[in-house]
Amino acid sequence: MNNQTPEFIRGLYNLRERHRGSVATIGTFDGVHLGHQAILRQLKDVSERLQLPSVVILFEPQPHEYFARERAPARLMRLREKLEALFAAGVNKVLCLQFNEAFRSLTAHQFIAQVLVGGLGIRHLVVGDDFRFGCDRAGNYQLLQEAGAELDFGVTDTCTLTLAGERVSSTRIREHLQAGEFAQAEACLGRPYAISGRVGHGKKLGRELGVPTANVRLQRYRAPLSGVFVISALLADGKCYPGVANVGVKPTIGGDIEPLLEVHLLDFDRDIYSQPVTVMFHQRLRAEQKFASLAALTAQLQDDIRGARAYFAVVSPASIQPHILN
Repeated sequence: MNNQTPEFIRGLYNLRERHRGSVATIGTFDGVHLGHQAILRQLKDVSERLQLPSVVILFEPQPHEYFARERAPARLMRLREKLEALFAAGVNKVLCLQFNEAFRSLTAHQFIAQVLVGGLGIRHLVVGDDFRFGCDRAGNYQLLQEAGAELDFGVTDTCTLTLAGERVSSTRIREHLQAGEFAQAEACLGRPYAISGRVGHGKKLGRELGVPTANVRLQRYRAPLSGVFVISALLADGKCYPGVANVGVKPTIGGDIEPLLEVHLLDFDRDIYSQPVTVMFHQRLRAEQKFASLAALTAQLQDDIRGARAYFAVVSPASIQPHILN
């Protein structure tokens, strides 16, 4: 079933008769890390065995974002990045449901009836044995098994993936990123941590300072990391280029409300405005800081560039695994 064209379905109201009959799983899949990828392999195996399309059910906003609001943990990836990763992993369809007051008020039985059976007509569900759902928190693995026996769909529990004795999770990856532990984050993700977006126009201050930057809006109020980093950038030409990047709010020149990703590519002078870019993070150089003058900022930027050059004197950009899931 994996020769199908990937399809993104937003909301139950966009489900059609042709979407009925599938193998599904449910989750946030933030980061699509190795633990998620193991679940997706299970999903694919059942999908191929039953000759039915695979579906991942997501929620926007993510449930913890709805309840915690501005206190919610920063996302590892935007929805668009998540969709690209899920489809690259072989998922046929993604159903994205709006998590609002009406939806969070559904009981476990209503969720099964309206979403799983009435909406998707699922034939099999792959879900963790610790999965809980419904406003009454009554929805669990046992309830799904009972409902499946009554409504004719199978239920399989997912495996838990551990690394160095600890469960691989989005929370663990955030902790590694915040600590600047990029090798450990990469081990959990199966690839370097990356942020993707399109290059936009900025204030051109970097060019005036002799350090031109490609600006990428993160489209989120919080980023999972901040500071100055050694990076490599995968451009539209399919090549990786070495560089240095800042993730933050630019306190020296007035500051922004939302964090911005600013990328300086070493020995690079092409126009890449409006082009897609994937920025992979390798090493933390320093925290973002406010400087007393633009001269002091310029001196520090040159020091950051020297740090990036020292890194790439040892690690070749050509050896870096691109941020693409197989």
